[in-house]
Amino acid sequence: MFWQIDFYRRSQPEKSGQVLWDLSICDSTLELKYEATCPQSEANSSWVVSQIQQAASDSLPDVMQVFRPQSLSLIEQAGKILGIKVEATRRTIALKTWLKQKQQFTALDKPPPVPLSENIWGDKWSFATLRAGDIGDFFSERPIPILETPDLLLPINMGLASTVPVPGVVIYGGRKSMLLARWLKENRPVALNYIAGAPDGLVLEAGLVDRWIVATFEDEEVSQAAALYQQRKQQSQGLHFLLVQPDDSGMTYTGFWLLQEV
Repeated sequence: MFWQIDFYRRSQPEKSGQVLWDLSICDSTLELKYEATCPQSEANSSWVVSQIQQAASDSLPDVMQVFRPQSLSLIEQAGKILGIKVEATRRTIALKTWLKQKQQFTALDKPPPVPLSENIWGDKWSFATLRAGDIGDFFSERPIPILETPDLLLPINMGLASTVPVPGVVIYGGRKSMLLARWLKENRPVALNYIAGAPDGLVLEAGLVDRWIVATFEDEEVSQAAALYQQRKQQSQGLHFLLVQPDDSGMTYTGFWLLQEV
């Protein structure tokens, strides 16, 4: 059982000057919704533990998902006390929807993207596409050491027609292929976006708020391909992929991620 949870200090104090913290807990279907508020002086892991226990009418969840960096440490402490795994993820759609309904959602500050280290960067990269209906076969028929394909992002579970082209980026890592794939796994890719500018670029959204510059380019043909890549993401409900392989022989693969803009 998965819960999504947020614990955040209100940006504006009360008229009395008191600073309040809001706790919101829900499940992925919003059948469970629990909320509570406490003053700054009580905002600690013990208070959060007590509220989680109150929200759990039958049993505690197996996993609590957290999207806000400022909430993570304290909720991890509460999870450790209760024996509940805490997962840091941007994919808390139900919780964010509920917070917006309550007008309690505040956008997270995003830092400027930073370049990937040359120590892990591959030899070259290119855009690619896979038909939605072929994605399951692609990774089931090939030995891929690092594979991140969440059930909610499988095309069949998203209701995508099998003929929809799903765009992606392939990085040919050469001898650094496994090093790059391991780095990506550790940093938890979320989305890979084309950003028009001077120069244009590909920016990897990862973790909760991390942003990395994967590539920059000024070539007009590459920019056109990037614009098509972004257009295809709109047609695929934001679904796209990142593939890391040593070379373009098509013989070996190192890592594969299904991604979606959040």
